[in-house]
Amino acid sequence: MSDKTAIEQVMTAFEEFKATNDAAIIELKKKGVNDPIVTEKLGKIEATLASFEDANQKATAAVLEAKKAAEEEKKHVDELEEKLNRLSIAGAASPEAKAAEFKSKVNAWARAVVGASTMGVVNLTADQQKALKDIENEYKALSVSNDTTGGYLAPSEYVREIIKSVTEISPVRSLVRVRTTASKSIFLPKRTGQFAAQWVAEQGTRSETDGLRYGMWEIPTHELYALIDISEQNLEDSAFDMESEIRGEASEQFMLAEGTAVVVGDSVGKPQGFMHSSAGLAETVSGSAATIADADGQANGLLTLKHAIKTAYTRNAAWVLNRTTLGSVRKLKDADKGYIWMPGIALGKPNTIDGDPYVEVPDMPSEGAGLYPIAYGDFLRGYTMVDRIQMSMLRDPYTQATSGNIRFMFRRRLGGQVVLAEAMRKLKCST
Repeated sequence: MSDKTAIEQVMTAFEEFKATNDAAIIELKKKGVNDPIVTEKLGKIEATLASFEDANQKATAAVLEAKKAAEEEKKHVDELEEKLNRLSIAGAASPEAKAAEFKSKVNAWARAVVGASTMGVVNLTADQQKALKDIENEYKALSVSNDTTGGYLAPSEYVREIIKSVTEISPVRSLVRVRTTASKSIFLPKRTGQFAAQWVAEQGTRSETDGLRYGMWEIPTHELYALIDISEQNLEDSAFDMESEIRGEASEQFMLAEGTAVVVGDSVGKPQGFMHSSAGLAETVSGSAATIADADGQANGLLTLKHAIKTAYTRNAAWVLNRTTLGSVRKLKDADKGYIWMPGIALGKPNTIDGDPYVEVPDMPSEGAGLYPIAYGDFLRGYTMVDRIQMSMLRDPYTQATSGNIRFMFRRRLGGQVVLAEAMRKLKCST
């Protein structure tokens, strides 16, 4: 499908969606119930719009990664200028440069693994694609036939593809800041108090403007593991490279666990999730029981949530919600009766909610009384992830040898924590 055709389909579907939804609202107010035909039509249009969400999420991820890269580049340039002002440039590579190069390679591999799942391998950078080449799967051909009455002459085709259901993984790495460390934890200095400037007369007495304080945040790393036993004969005879298959499954499950922890983790043996009560995010109540809409069916709760964040944080802010909640957001209007969800494909930009991009995160809860289905803010400044050890695999042919099995042990160490709660905010459905 060409870009022009996709744009036409999205814009046509959106205009039809607005007209149909407006008709449904009028019908509901007039008769107290929705017309089944109108409801069915609205569902079909929503399905059409939803079919383009995967492409939109890739575009959103690209925009967020670009913002993150720009900020990291600016920080890197500032640090480099500071070093150049203090130190002379040595001819040979310094230990700091070697460490930076190693961290860059590790970070490229980590981003490649996540990016391949969220955006597709073809959308990765050349360095990230190169980092994935070491784990390409190699398959062995296998033909099976056991029909002694002639079936050997007409064997069935064996398809070397495993049917798998989709595992929904939160693309949280595109939202938050990610750091690497060679230690068990990292410490982040934080300003905890400020002084206030005071006015004084020409010859007035000046007293100390006390109040400036600093503290230290520690983000510890936690361990993920998986133990998988498989028979030695299965490894030898399978039509698939089962070792690579198991490695891929472990990588997927580690990403799944990581995404869940970053969203709702309780910080007990795992990262702290930004939606967990311990994270300290402020909240805005939607104004209507069990839904994100207010009593008039408008988006006043979402707009109040957005404007409760300091202006500096809104420059790089994004909405976080799951796909079910997104369907409800599409129907919301502002006080001027305008829809707050807008397609951006016609301008070559991601779709937006009141002008800001959004990220679909399956670990976010859906609408319900007392639940928090939406978060908003600058997650890059508000949350920090720490990578200690990337996924490693140990092939153990000894401990299960008497059972004819080989054990594969996978482990990974990472951490995460909210470091600036005021940069983010969450919406609560009224109880």
